[in-house]
Amino acid sequence: MAKVYEAMRRAEEERKRRAGSEPSPVAPVEWEPVVQTVTPSKSSLWKRMFGRSRPRAQRDAANEINKRRIALLQPDSYVAEQYRSLRGRLDAIAAQRPLRTLVVTSPMPGEGKTTAAVNLACVSSLSVGRKVLLIDCDLRRPQVHKTLGLRPETGLAEVLMDRATLDDSIVSVEGVNLDVLPVRSLPGNPSELLGSEKMQTLIEDASGRYDRIVFDTPAALGLPDAKVVCDLCDGLILVVRADVTSQHDVQATLETLDRRRVLGMILNGTPADQGRYGYSS
Repeated sequence: MAKVYEAMRRAEEERKRRAGSEPSPVAPVEWEPVVQTVTPSKSSLWKRMFGRSRPRAQRDAANEINKRRIALLQPDSYVAEQYRSLRGRLDAIAAQRPLRTLVVTSPMPGEGKTTAAVNLACVSSLSVGRKVLLIDCDLRRPQVHKTLGLRPETGLAEVLMDRATLDDSIVSVEGVNLDVLPVRSLPGNPSELLGSEKMQTLIEDASGRYDRIVFDTPAALGLPDAKVVCDLCDGLILVVRADVTSQHDVQATLETLDRRRVLGMILNGTPADQGRYGYSS
């Protein structure tokens, strides 16, 4: 039984125990590679990074953004090492099968998919000689440009609507060998644009330029966007949050997406004392 399932099962039992009800048995789910990541606490992140405090509202906003790009701000941190471990697992899989295009998504919003996508793209770009592109496919609530401090003039929607070229819309992140295709405008038909022939052409074009492309999509449940993008890519990583994501949501997501493309899972938001790694057997 996968260790990540065990962690989720125990979390669900604890929530139900506190609510005064007994947990019901849940069928196990078997996984491939699993990486456990640790999210630093909001109360200490800014002070650890910059050595001073800020007003609470500003501090909370800064911490929320900074923890999404911790691999850039603290490349030697425990969390950054976790993403390097994930990169290594993906490289091992890529040696056996094509894995140039990789989707990162989650069952529901707020489970850490953008954090995972940004940090995975950042550590991937640190590999010598590797060109990496991060594409924000969330045409509803984009966060990548905010996380990386970018101010795009054009973005994915403009490219898909033939209002801008890919070259005009790609932005380079200062300090790392990472390019980003952000979101600038929010179209009224996001799922249709993501499933269009233009999107297929964009992916083919970008695949000829980059060694790895990471896609940050909206949450998979309730919207078709993640499935549409997943069907165009080589692999998928599912992000879940400890004590938040339910086993039911994980099962529903797997039924929605193509299981053949699911490479594994990231268990996000776990305390460091639960162990450094969470690979399934």
